[in-house]
Amino acid sequence: MMHSNHRTTRGPLLVAATLCLLIGIGVTSPVARAQEAAGDPPEITIGERLFLETRFAQFFQQFLASGAGVNDPLPAGDPVMDKTVTVGEPLPGPFAGLSMNCRACHLVDEHVETAGGTMRTYADFARRSPVPARADGATTAPRNSPSLVNATLPRSGGLLLHFDAEFPTTAGLVEATFTGRNFGWLPGERAQAIAHVARIVREDDGTGGLAQDFGGLPYAVILRGADPSIPEEFRLPEAFRLNVATASDTDIFHAVANLVAAYTEGLVFSQDESGAFNLSPYDVFLEKNGLPRKPAPRETALEYSRRLLASIERLESGNSLSWVSRNPHKKHRKHHRHLNFVRQNPATEDGRFQFHDQPFAFGTEELRGLKIFFTEARHGLDASAATARGKVGNCIACHQAPTFTDFRVHNTGTTQVEYDRIHGAGSFAQLRIPDLRERNAAHDQYLPATEQHPHALEPFRKIPSAGHPGVTDLGVWNVFANPDFPASQRRIRRILCAETLSTGLSNLSLLPGQTDEAFDHVIDSAPFAGRCSAQTLLPASIAVFKTPGLRDLGHSAPYMHNGQFDTLEQIVNFYRESSAFLRSDRLRNGDRELGGIRLTDQDVTPLAAFLRSLNEDYE
Repeated sequence: MMHSNHRTTRGPLLVAATLCLLIGIGVTSPVARAQEAAGDPPEITIGERLFLETRFAQFFQQFLASGAGVNDPLPAGDPVMDKTVTVGEPLPGPFAGLSMNCRACHLVDEHVETAGGTMRTYADFARRSPVPARADGATTAPRNSPSLVNATLPRSGGLLLHFDAEFPTTAGLVEATFTGRNFGWLPGERAQAIAHVARIVREDDGTGGLAQDFGGLPYAVILRGADPSIPEEFRLPEAFRLNVATASDTDIFHAVANLVAAYTEGLVFSQDESGAFNLSPYDVFLEKNGLPRKPAPRETALEYSRRLLASIERLESGNSLSWVSRNPHKKHRKHHRHLNFVRQNPATEDGRFQFHDQPFAFGTEELRGLKIFFTEARHGLDASAATARGKVGNCIACHQAPTFTDFRVHNTGTTQVEYDRIHGAGSFAQLRIPDLRERNAAHDQYLPATEQHPHALEPFRKIPSAGHPGVTDLGVWNVFANPDFPASQRRIRRILCAETLSTGLSNLSLLPGQTDEAFDHVIDSAPFAGRCSAQTLLPASIAVFKTPGLRDLGHSAPYMHNGQFDTLEQIVNFYRESSAFLRSDRLRNGDRELGGIRLTDQDVTPLAAFLRSLNEDYE
């Protein structure tokens, strides 16, 4: 089977750093790959192999339908893999000649040495990710490819994944990807997709190029885990083992998804042995000044962010702050939280970034931006334009340190701005959106296509265009109270309910030790049950999307779910516009926290500088 030189480092793994230092960024040999793999638990290593596997796609299934074998090379690859789509000129496709895999939309170092390319944090370069051609005529997904790094960090209340919070587990997301449109499968073809994945696993003989980079063992041997010849770095724990010879297609499919989930759940930004983030200029600034880099036990992220700002201001008032002009020597990193060791980062031995075109610095401009970012609007929609601290970014309302996300969902106005740009100012406010009863009674007319409703028109999960004024992307609205997505409902309801109730009750959901069951009991009781019913909450889900983290944004542009912004300055100006729209009652279902943003032209540069201080040399 053909393969390309895309595996130059181990994604988030540290062990490749030494090789890069000695031989530069380049193709590693199978022996080197085996040496690198020794640092990972086997489920992570095998999960990465499956993440890179290009034979699970519908395009390869059609190749098999022509009479070919699982281990035969494609005579011609899927055209969608020929190029890596960017906001400018496309780059060469690292998987050209093959069919779709996870990595094509979640790139890492494939384009580090390509002119116009950069390191990526498991994201692509497209405004909306390309998909294989099928009869539906779609050429892209409706949304941008989100970064996977830090996406599955533990959080109160459990996971919500994808921009519209469709998935409460990583394995569920993986399964939907392997059977979904990104891999070329149409709604209604899930059973075919599962059978196809199972066939690849059963019949793989370990001779392909990808297999050779991971020990040259067939999937059936790897999954069973009992062969004494399996090296320790590839010997799966009992919990991940499966006898492929006797397992059903569904069992094999679940085993594959669980391994890929184990791999992706380990993708995190660099942390030290205490679990504190440590490799961005911002992190180094905190460490250098003896400031806390993570919340104390039982302290919420918002409480920590407030305490951190107060500590910084005390140091500043005493002229006691130290600045960062380079990354200190012997900085350690631990990208993969499954690893029990840390290694020196050679990429920053000279104190500079290797993968960012900016100084490794945190100075007065970054501090100005930090203070704006962390300063809250104490009076909500009050008309006061400033506080004693200066400009009000109110950013920590949704982007609390140290992860810089609240793991919740909000409407920032992204959908409205794009829709109004196409159809005219005020058009989104006039768009007719059905209520719960009408929507659910006519699933095929309004809701997304699913296995249960393969012919649904999904007008509110599509890309808006000039010729289709009734089409746009409403985000969580497509998922909430939709019977086809049962797994995420309780978590979404809790979030929407907390956002719509009084501030005091909203804070209840954030209190340390507050259980989901206790919160459910409150919102299910009078007088809140009516205010938190699906019928009442559905309008609050319009154009709502999950809050992204803000670390290493330099490696995940373009930004927002629709990829409409290319620079951080554009994003800051967008929030200035959205906050003005909210205050003038021109933002449909806008998040109330937007009203607290009070920024001027002079605030754009320092805020962007602060956001760039969250960049790091991710590998």
